[in-house]
Amino acid sequence: MVAYQEFVSLSQSQVSEERGSAAHLSALAYLNHFGPADEHAALYAALIGFLDDPSVKVRAALAYGLLHSSEAPRPIMLALLHDSAIIARAVMQYSPVLIDADLIGLVKTLDLSMLLAVSQRTTLSTRLAGAIVARGEGAVTLKLLRRMDVALGDAVLGALSHELADQAEMRGALLARKDLPAAARLHLVQKVTEALRGARIVKGALAEDRLARVLRDSADTALTAIGEREAVQAKPGYVSDLIVTDKVNTRVMLHAVVTGHVMFFADCLAELAQTPRGKVFTLLESGSRAALNALFIRCGLGEGVRNLLARLVLYARSSDLADDAGARHFVVTALTEELIAEHDGVIPEDLEEAFAYLSEQNILLARKAARGVMAAFALETAMPMSLPVAERRLALPAA
Repeated sequence: MVAYQEFVSLSQSQVSEERGSAAHLSALAYLNHFGPADEHAALYAALIGFLDDPSVKVRAALAYGLLHSSEAPRPIMLALLHDSAIIARAVMQYSPVLIDADLIGLVKTLDLSMLLAVSQRTTLSTRLAGAIVARGEGAVTLKLLRRMDVALGDAVLGALSHELADQAEMRGALLARKDLPAAARLHLVQKVTEALRGARIVKGALAEDRLARVLRDSADTALTAIGEREAVQAKPGYVSDLIVTDKVNTRVMLHAVVTGHVMFFADCLAELAQTPRGKVFTLLESGSRAALNALFIRCGLGEGVRNLLARLVLYARSSDLADDAGARHFVVTALTEELIAEHDGVIPEDLEEAFAYLSEQNILLARKAARGVMAAFALETAMPMSLPVAERRLALPAA
């Protein structure tokens, strides 16, 4: 216990360390006070008095005592917010008393160190975070993007995905956010694809045509996977934007079914046919081939593509295309062979894009399905490998 006279002596001492102790004690006493109102008022007056102390150590001791409390007096914390830089940074970063209205006006003129302090507050509202991002300081923006607890809002994230799309570190931070809007995510994936296409290490590892196929397949998978997530969350805007910008074509719809992204596929059909999603799901799950064709007609698809998609849907009903590479390979192979047989090897022009896609997938899926098959077979069998008898070769005389 400290007597009030002793406290007064400390607060009037010529030694800054003693006045600092008094300031810290008065802060703790004020926050934990349960006594008479006049005593509480006296403590408040003491806190106000320490604001005018010439020593930064004393004012820092006062700030330290009040820093983390939501019961700290607002006028005192606002005064400390405009104190020396070391005190102001601490108050700005830690004081729960400060609200958005206290900080947003300051954010526009703060230096980098103070801006970093604001960005590291325990909680940041979307409005305050947006004001910080608007300053355009890359290091601070990156820190905010990496804080998954801070909601930046679709508008800010969408703008950043276009402004910072050419910066690899920013792209990574944006893509890591689960709240990134679907359109922004697709845009960033396209930028990543372009960056990979131009990277020397990638270009040197794969032949140009194979690299183009791999990147195109990856881009299609990203587009449909993003669409699948949006479909699960019942957000139709993504598909609508794709259709308006002509990004939904035969290849994309085939890829959606082949990769098991059937909800995205259903959303595409519902949007194209202007038909309720529930009805489209019912047709895809159990509709007859004639009913499927009628749906595809409403989507504006040509006869050849309609028949191909109908076959693919019927195959998909009995196969696990989402996780089984072997099942995908079987379905793609069957469709390819049916097209060749049906048209005697002369693929119609309206099916050339679809046939090219199926041929590409056949190679990719064959590789995936074949991985580990021989190793697994070798573990399960004790039989020797059947090899043809080697023919006796004539030795040629030395020249």
